Amino acid sequence: MSTVTFDVESVRARYSALRQPLAFFDGPGGTQVPDEVIDAVSRYYRESNANVSGPYETSRRTEALVAQARLTAGEFLGAGPEETIFGANMSTLAFALTRTAGREWQEGDEIVVTKLDHDANVSPWLELAHDKNLVVRFVDINDDTTLDLADLERHLSDRTRVVAFPVASNAVGTLTDVRRIAELAHDAGALAWADAVHYGPHGPIDVADWGVDVLICSPYKFFGPHLGLAFGRSELLETWRPYKVRPAPDTPLGRRFETGTLAHELLAGFVAAVEYIESIGWESITAQERTLGERFLSGLPDNVTLYGLPTMDGRVATFAFNVAGISAEEAATRLGEAGYAVWWGDYYAVEVMKRLALGQGGAIRAGIVHYNTADEVDGLLAEISKL
Repeated sequence: MSTVTFDVESVRARYSALRQPLAFFDGPGGTQVPDEVIDAVSRYYRESNANVSGPYETSRRTEALVAQARLTAGEFLGAGPEETIFGANMSTLAFALTRTAGREWQEGDEIVVTKLDHDANVSPWLELAHDKNLVVRFVDINDDTTLDLADLERHLSDRTRVVAFPVASNAVGTLTDVRRIAELAHDAGALAWADAVHYGPHGPIDVADWGVDVLICSPYKFFGPHLGLAFGRSELLETWRPYKVRPAPDTPLGRRFETGTLAHELLAGFVAAVEYIESIGWESITAQERTLGERFLSGLPDNVTLYGLPTMDGRVATFAFNVAGISAEEAATRLGEAGYAVWWGDYYAVEVMKRLALGQGGAIRAGIVHYNTADEVDGLLAEISKL
């Protein structure tokens, strides 16, 4: 049991958005943003708004901000600042980087993805395979929604070029064994390509310790602005030919893969978001989420079907479920009307829903992050029991 002291009301006081009469369980679709992040974006516009490379003060301030954002990104990911890449969002980065990675791949080369993935880590590979006559193989999940590592091993061959997988499922919350997957990929001579979008607000990322070659995440999922962030191992990025305009700089290394002018104001918000997380600490964040997740799981009514692990071991506090006798859409709508923001559908986790035989209606999704409270969880459970 954790002994971490966590003052949730002090945390919530940092969010103007949390002062409205709505309990936010929609974090998997994008978390709320603390005021300091909003202030950082506004301050950039007021004091530093300019493009880079200009011989004047605001341009120099913007250049300093970009440099700071890379340092911050490197620290957040456990990477070197030159290995960081910013983009519009995870999906845009995924389409760009998969296309770059596959430039030299040949017909019949193989890509391995999983049935636990969000489609942003599937469709870019399917499109690349369509264009270059590659083979895409899907790793199955077990009935409890854990990834079937034995099935992953069966899909690996000397033609495998990449193993793409999620760190945590955005649908059912399941965590994967990142280090083991990376080892299996490397043993087959393939890249380990991780989607950490959903994991981002729930725990620390360390690409070096995990051994991944590429990792992509989204700051708007961890209390920041709408932005995409990627890591690419420097030895790998050096071998890739980027899609870029000729005058664009080649240094730092990650800059080669960023198209056009960056959203500088969002970089300011990103830096503030990471500073916000550091001010609380991952130990406090994970302890709060585990406590609330256990509270949610223990309080689910008997007429609820949960998809995924029934305890907080091996998962984050994201829960997909259905209530007997009512569609996911109707249930989510009624919960929203009662003041509880939840999601329904497939959340772009197409393969997960196919595997669970949930069809287009999918399931209700409630996502807990550290700014949620015990009272909110109890209130949500009470409303679920009324459905």
